[in-house]
Amino acid sequence: MFNKKSQHMINIGRMIFGILFLYLLIIIIIYLKSNHLAFYRVTSGAISKNETYTALAMRSEQVVNATTEGYVNYFLNDNSKIAKNGTVCKISNTKNVLQNKTLNSSDLADLHCIASRYSQSFDGNDFNSVYDFKYSLDEVMLNISDSTKISGMICTADYDGIIAYSCDGYEYLTPEQLTEEHFRTKFYKKQHLRMNEQISEGDPIYRLIKSETWSIVIPVTDKQTASLASNEKIQVKFLKDGKSEIGQLDLFVVGNQRYVRITFTSGMIRYCNERFLDVELVKKTKYGLKIPIFSIVTKEFYTVPISLKTFSEKDGKVGFLQEIRDKDGKISTSFIETTLYVEDVRDGNTEIVSYVDKNTFHDGDVLIQPHSNTRFTIGATATLNGVYCINKGYAVFRKISIIDQNKEYCIIESGTPWGISQYDYIVFYGSNIKEKDILY
Repeated sequence: MFNKKSQHMINIGRMIFGILFLYLLIIIIIYLKSNHLAFYRVTSGAISKNETYTALAMRSEQVVNATTEGYVNYFLNDNSKIAKNGTVCKISNTKNVLQNKTLNSSDLADLHCIASRYSQSFDGNDFNSVYDFKYSLDEVMLNISDSTKISGMICTADYDGIIAYSCDGYEYLTPEQLTEEHFRTKFYKKQHLRMNEQISEGDPIYRLIKSETWSIVIPVTDKQTASLASNEKIQVKFLKDGKSEIGQLDLFVVGNQRYVRITFTSGMIRYCNERFLDVELVKKTKYGLKIPIFSIVTKEFYTVPISLKTFSEKDGKVGFLQEIRDKDGKISTSFIETTLYVEDVRDGNTEIVSYVDKNTFHDGDVLIQPHSNTRFTIGATATLNGVYCINKGYAVFRKISIIDQNKEYCIIESGTPWGISQYDYIVFYGSNIKEKDILY
């Protein structure tokens, strides 16, 4: 008897478990098959449709060579400013060897700063940057040693300027000498000079940049030349760090190749160790409300001549007079309140029309112009672009006027009648829902 009762209880437990499992399985299937609604908060923003280029940097610079052999012991950091006759380094018979030493907090902070900058600007396609990072670390370590106690021949700067410890053979290149080979970055090589190794007479020891005025040169096509010809100045965005400079624009030709040269009076020190720079010429930047392309939907409207528009005598609301026929064929009129989404001049027609929601009327409905016998039969249609606004918990169509767009976002006008405003919430994927769907 006990066994039968136990068996009965076990079967009931299994049945309840099976029902719960089936219920959960159905819920999961419904969830997976349903459209997951994503919202987007409208904000002000900008998009750019500008071309990017690889530019060659040109500066007023010279390479300083050693006048004797020995070991170079530097006194200045890379990219340091120096006055005329200022001491750059010493060349001596003594090698500057860094003894074992505990790094203090200042030394560690310098190393952390260099590592942080390298991490933020790392580009896997730019292998030279790895060497730049290594030599920057070496520079900090070399500065820890007291190279001022080393005797030797002092090297001073002939001009005011910026000290750099690299060279590449482009230092004396002029725009008139440019060829296609100069822009082949695949074969570009840069020599790092601050390595604390023994040098021979005539070897380069540092590079001196003598002016803050510098320029970039870009090879351009005929089409690009035409688009730039009307610009005297142009904004350039440097993709390495996102900073921008405004420069003087100059177009010139060498052989069969056209070039654009953009000259700046600031910002040189940020890129004084860079010969090639990825840049964006900022010509077309549009500002407005920024929304995703996927949010845009197209809705069809009836088009009605604006001359038929009238106002309610009770409350002054906008609408139209619709002709009504009863069963006996008697004709009367009824005021139909409606929303006029936009007023427009149709192509090939000087008559101004209004866009009316198709849910307001039906094909074949007749409208009558106030104080006139003019009649109009509903039927003509046109479309508007818009988005679904969900501020009230259900989807409401709001028209938009697109200023500009790229592959992901578009910029639209703000303040348009029956449009959207900043901080409104819209449906991210507009095609996933229908108008007046209740969302929450």
